[in-house]
Amino acid sequence: MSTTFDFTSAGIRCAATHFPGEDGAPVVVLAHGLAGTQDAGMWPFAEAYAAAGLHAVTFDYRCFGASDGQPRQVVSLAGQLADLHAAVDAARRLPGVDPDRVVLWGASLGGGHVVSAAAGRTDVAAVVSVVPMVDGVAAARLAAKHHAPAQLLASTSRGVASALRRRAGRGPAMIPVVARPGEPGALTLPGAYEDYLAIAGPTWRNEVAADVVLELGTRAPLKAAARLGEQGVPWLVQVADFDRSAPPHAAMKAAVAGRAEVRHYPGDHFDLFAGKPFHEPAVQHALHFLRRALGLAPAAAPTSGAQAVR
Repeated sequence: MSTTFDFTSAGIRCAATHFPGEDGAPVVVLAHGLAGTQDAGMWPFAEAYAAAGLHAVTFDYRCFGASDGQPRQVVSLAGQLADLHAAVDAARRLPGVDPDRVVLWGASLGGGHVVSAAAGRTDVAAVVSVVPMVDGVAAARLAAKHHAPAQLLASTSRGVASALRRRAGRGPAMIPVVARPGEPGALTLPGAYEDYLAIAGPTWRNEVAADVVLELGTRAPLKAAARLGEQGVPWLVQVADFDRSAPPHAAMKAAVAGRAEVRHYPGDHFDLFAGKPFHEPAVQHALHFLRRALGLAPAAAPTSGAQAVR
């Protein structure tokens, strides 16, 4: 049975959940994506890892979900990376955890965070990135292919206005995290609204500071990926080949730089989450990878449904 606990990051209380595994087993720390919360799509993955004997920890970044922090619903890449480091430190102290075998698992924006975090640590035994967003400029170019120029201009204008409000000491301007095509929002591709709400938990709020569009433009952990490869840390990258949110070619570029193992799935950004066709294959492939990377007892071969590429 899972238990909740808190940890502190830069003096801010962050909420977390521990899904216990076997005594002395490694711990998987899961980092979610854009404006997400631990109860929005993370728990099915954590439960699967715990059922396989691994400890799993989910958490909320500062200013989101059950964590503290002001102003609310503001994405800070530097702050989230600091929270991830603090979550790892807290996870290593949990009862029954092997503190020297930490796995960093991240989805979407978190899939890039775990690369940056792992490249600066010596206690990370393996990394898993699910539909990772690793290049903000590439993501902007991809968005330009799927959105009208007027919509992109309006989104950028709202972001600049929100940033100016914050610099003036006022609260940020908010936009929906997901909206239907043609409506204001951070994610407005066809189907994104329905897909995100399908995994949203009770603490998740469909709003985010509009200047997130400017913050994401600075996202580029490619150098960290190269460092990960130089360190020899086992890394699995799970790519949705028809991803319209996190560019697959950018994920592949990072994977090559980091000498990662890659799994391909013929789906879109949300198709590896619970309730979607590639969730179970993605979980089984990750477990198969982790058993090898961590030197755990082998299990049956993973289910079919994706292609493995070295």
